[in-house]
Amino acid sequence: MKVKKIPMRTCVITREKCPKQELIRVVRTPDSKVIVDLTGKANGRGAYLKKDLETIEKAQKSKQLNHHLEINVPDEIYEELKQYV
Repeated sequence: MKVKKIPMRTCVITREKCPKQELIRVVRTPDSKVIVDLTGKANGRGAYLKKDLETIEKAQKSKQLNHHLEINVPDEIYEELKQYV
């Protein structure tokens, strides 16, 4: 029996490689909106964050998510991320 491969992704804040299920994807859609993608399949430029309150707060303070998504991420997105943790 074959062992199923687990997809790994890198958190843009901590630079840790984690299984995809342990991360939250934030996406800049083609029409320049920023959304939280729980399915992991939304179209657009995505960045992964670890499901950790400390990591989300660090992303908000350092504005690294703005850099990775190449758009200004509103504070509502960070509040939404904190709810999913």
